[in-house]
Amino acid sequence: MNDDLLADDTTEKQLKRLYEERSAILHLPPEDAVKRILDAEHPAPLVHSFSDEDFYLLVQEIGPDDAVELLSLAADRQWEFLLDMETWQWERLDSPAVTRWLDRFLQADARRLSRWVLEEKADFFKLYLFKNMELRVREHDEDPSIFGNDFMTLDDVLYVRWIDYPFDPPPSAEDKNRREAVLTALLKSLAEYDFPKYHFFMLESTRVIPAESEEEMFRLRNVRLAEKGFFPYHDALGIYQALSPDRLKKTGGKFVPRRIGELMLPVPISFSHVLSRDNLFARALESLQPEVMLLQIQTEFATLCNRIISADQKMIRDRETLKDVARKACGYLSMGIERVSSEDAPPSPNRAAALLVHHPLEDLFRVGYGAAQTLKWRAEKWRKSAWFANQALSLSFWGEEGLGVLGGLLIKRPLYFDNYRTGVVYREFAAMKDVEKTECALDGIIALDRLFARLHIDVREHAHRPFFNYKNCLLTLWAGHGLGLDRKPKEDPLRVIPLHLEDFKGFFSGLWEGKKKNRRIRRAEKADFLKWLCGRSGLSAEAIRAQMGHVLEDLFKDLESEYRDVTPENLDPRYIHLFLIRKPEY
Repeated sequence: MNDDLLADDTTEKQLKRLYEERSAILHLPPEDAVKRILDAEHPAPLVHSFSDEDFYLLVQEIGPDDAVELLSLAADRQWEFLLDMETWQWERLDSPAVTRWLDRFLQADARRLSRWVLEEKADFFKLYLFKNMELRVREHDEDPSIFGNDFMTLDDVLYVRWIDYPFDPPPSAEDKNRREAVLTALLKSLAEYDFPKYHFFMLESTRVIPAESEEEMFRLRNVRLAEKGFFPYHDALGIYQALSPDRLKKTGGKFVPRRIGELMLPVPISFSHVLSRDNLFARALESLQPEVMLLQIQTEFATLCNRIISADQKMIRDRETLKDVARKACGYLSMGIERVSSEDAPPSPNRAAALLVHHPLEDLFRVGYGAAQTLKWRAEKWRKSAWFANQALSLSFWGEEGLGVLGGLLIKRPLYFDNYRTGVVYREFAAMKDVEKTECALDGIIALDRLFARLHIDVREHAHRPFFNYKNCLLTLWAGHGLGLDRKPKEDPLRVIPLHLEDFKGFFSGLWEGKKKNRRIRRAEKADFLKWLCGRSGLSAEAIRAQMGHVLEDLFKDLESEYRDVTPENLDPRYIHLFLIRKPEY
């Protein structure tokens, strides 16, 4: 028994050492990583210890055509993963891609490739050959000349010709020449490795039923990838199925390993390396104890990211794309932790770590995503009966900020309107504060929409004007009221009529108080605006303040910022956007 415990401890130490070595290698630039591997005391076991995902990313960063030395050291399962990831387009086998990878494998180790083709991947390569060649068998009494110059043979019995398979787009002349050279080299290698098996393999490749064989190869490929989280597209979409915190709390816990040997090895670590430390999930990882639990969460996190990759139909070939996926997963995991935690404030890293240990990461992700999805559903439901939609207005009616917020919510998968604060227009939701800010903006838009419905106005004549929005609509109506232009009965629809410049100058002059450089809108004018809204809509001042007070306050801030330093004499209709002004007649 002591010997068994000693063996287990030795294995644990070896696994830990390999993990640390892989981690150090993946932190290096691609060229340095290759040198570190090749200079290792035992490079082949080191390469075999890489997870399939980590090895795939390393090959892509180096460049597949420059990674021949690594391919020669790789395990068969790593070769298979490369083919699974690179040689399928939806449900169809991508023959030119298979040709390219065969070329690289031939350069890496032709004899080993021959064994692999004949003994382990025979069905896959029979299908590939069926799609690319025509095979004819010469009878003993036939003259070889009957086959013509297009056919080649290695044994004067089996004659092969490369066919033009209907690719879309059609292969170039360079691709055709490469395919001929690669397949000729492959057949020679197969024949040299085991001629009887080669002969049988070639004859069997002519008996393939392509539809059935391709379907079966695709099914087996999906099974292998699903074990790593790469589900078929329609199955992977389940990651975006919203889950409420209450439902999550009613589910049971998950399997918690006690020793490294109980984990699914090797542990993928590429995703963990690109994590930023500015989110709750990453801080929770730093609090995880013991080390085996950290490795378990890393495995789960890699599986979650792989599922997101499948659902989003991404192809990961560099660390930047990998970082985008990891950032998305971190954001929604952090949001899920916040929603599940019963604390009022964001949970501590230790509390967050406890939730990671107890709940599957995919469930926490769905809880976090559910917060953004709920906002999307609310926006879609409101839009169906919204006043602005009935008036045939576009989303631009709600201004730049409103258009951005609604545009991010009404797409297939909701995004946060960042407006270049972090360098992009849209990004994934990263924390509950993003949801709260978006919800506040949506509340303001819905409240404004209801207010417009109560104002009983008709704006359809302005629906197609490019710069018509809620700001210049409200302010023009208010100015018209101040100038005595809305004398129709309250029951009649109120039209938005552009103002004459001279009339507007008089209204504009009465807006301001204070010195020239510190002018601000008079309190009496703001009170008049609120009184007009109350009288026209039938809402109380308290209701308007509660529902949209911050929106109206921002409207007056925009007005002050835009026109504080402008005198009535310098008003130019070309540069007035917060009011509708008639174009001057010449």
